[in-house]
Amino acid sequence: MSLGDTHLTVLGWIGSDPDFKEIGQTPHTSFRLGSTPRQFDRSLNTFVDKPTTWFTVQCWRGLAQNAFESVRIGQPVIVTGRLRTHEWTDDSGEQHSRVILEAFSVGHDLSRGTTTFTKTPPRSEALTESSPQRAESRPAETTASPYPADEFSTTTLPLAPTAPAAEAA
Repeated sequence: MSLGDTHLTVLGWIGSDPDFKEIGQTPHTSFRLGSTPRQFDRSLNTFVDKPTTWFTVQCWRGLAQNAFESVRIGQPVIVTGRLRTHEWTDDSGEQHSRVILEAFSVGHDLSRGTTTFTKTPPRSEALTESSPQRAESRPAETTASPYPADEFSTTTLPLAPTAPAAEAA
């Protein structure tokens, strides 16, 4: 992160199929994201949609692979990233520019539905998983826990004091 970067979090809907490609040997995924604010109109006594703002979202490396495999057109997501401006000149000499949201994080908006999380294997495992036996031995899906299982004991604490009140005083 550098000074002067504009960081942004956008809640919106996937507006195009994610496009995956490798640039050099770096995975890259891009998709369109539409964000439509709603505002209550007192004269109509109902909510009204305001104009949609469209972003081109770009994901790189591991995020690119995970986003490509996880998000689909029409799904609600939350994207956090940095705004970038891409400028170019077309064949006729006309100048163009567009604003790109270079994503740090992409996730489903769980206020609108549910999702299932599958942990990505560590890079060293992913590189050695070319054999079918190795891929089959790994569980297809894992459940996230708030802390590693071996770090804390699972012994329950008593809800009532075990010592008599006289001993406690």
